[in-house]
Amino acid sequence: MNTKTLPLLSTLSLSLMLALAPAHAQTATEQDLLRRVDQLAAELNKLRAELAQVQQQRAAEAAKPTPATPAPAPVLAETERPSAAPATVLSGYAELNYNRPTKKSQDAQADLRRLVLGYQHRFDERTKVVAEIEVEHAVASADDAGEVAIEQAYVEHQFHPNWAVRGGLFLVPMGLINENHEPTAYYGVERNFVETAIIPSTWREGGIQLVGQLDSGWTLQGGISTGFDLNKWDATSSEGRESPLGAIHQEMALARSRDLAVFGAANYRGIPGLLLGGSIFTGQATHMQQANESRITLWDLHARWTPGPWDLSAVYTRGTISNTAALNLPLVGGDSLIPSRFDGAYVQAAYKLWEQGSYVLKPFARWERYNTAAAFADLGAGLTPEVQAAEQVYTFGANFEFAPGVVLKADVQRFKQNKDLNRLNLGLGWSF
Repeated sequence: MNTKTLPLLSTLSLSLMLALAPAHAQTATEQDLLRRVDQLAAELNKLRAELAQVQQQRAAEAAKPTPATPAPAPVLAETERPSAAPATVLSGYAELNYNRPTKKSQDAQADLRRLVLGYQHRFDERTKVVAEIEVEHAVASADDAGEVAIEQAYVEHQFHPNWAVRGGLFLVPMGLINENHEPTAYYGVERNFVETAIIPSTWREGGIQLVGQLDSGWTLQGGISTGFDLNKWDATSSEGRESPLGAIHQEMALARSRDLAVFGAANYRGIPGLLLGGSIFTGQATHMQQANESRITLWDLHARWTPGPWDLSAVYTRGTISNTAALNLPLVGGDSLIPSRFDGAYVQAAYKLWEQGSYVLKPFARWERYNTAAAFADLGAGLTPEVQAAEQVYTFGANFEFAPGVVLKADVQRFKQNKDLNRLNLGLGWSF
């Protein structure tokens, strides 16, 4: 019974009895007393009805089965309570490699190839900054081959549950490993040649980028950025033959920006274990420094499928540089002229052969074909460079993960054209 109803009911009953008693002549007339009696009687009937309704509800609740009462949660001490996710998170990765040519063992080399430290800081639930700094070859100075570089430095703001915008220095979304290039993310001691010689490795540009994660499984990226600078081409160096775009990318270091580039990428992950995608990057590259304009375009198609213990992947990429005849004429006689076309492709298969606890062994095999100078524009008889043969590389090896984020690697590589490059590779890498 309602604890507030009983006292009120008793009070009204007492008031009613007092009202029926003989009234004092100085306080009320007979008509006033009768009116008060009527009011009190009406209120008493109303309270009785409410009391009956409350009793019916309690009877109905008592008839229901009583659910088990969960035990009260233990009260944690302040130091035991889970804390919120930190606003700032540190990250990093590193590679230590050993390369031993099979025919020229005197050229064997050990190298701390790169060490990268980064952080992410979240200003609020929708805005964060991402930055990474890289040191290559252990020592960087005027007299050493090492280099210190900023690999990423951008701000991302999510303005919609499915869409975000990035501004700053970011990795170009192309191929399979440019945005995911940590040693734990790819097979083999060295990154494959297609995604280093044709698609420059850790290729980044400064600009603005739109990123969409759609519920259908599509990831869409596109934007405007800095591009390449053909004025940097050095015909006396072999750097252009090793990687045409690697020789002229700017890394947002006092980058010429008269001509900007546009890019786009689409990746589909709507089927578990399957990734299908493609990308394109295009822009003028002379920045009004020469009389002739030239456009550089690079595109790729890629796929990855992980059915069960298998990990299968493939990439094809192709680049073109327009108006290279006019650009090459002043360079005739140099060791390397600007190619009009370059391309590459690879297929790769890996298999999870053994797993026990944190130990995982994954042997793999990869075939790749690439040509950094697949075609030259016609300069006339005796002046046009000869097209070089495409190199083919077979790589066989294994990744051994002995702790989450730590991997040992070993492989052998066989080159079809330049057999002096055949080698044994060993590596240690980590990522967190």
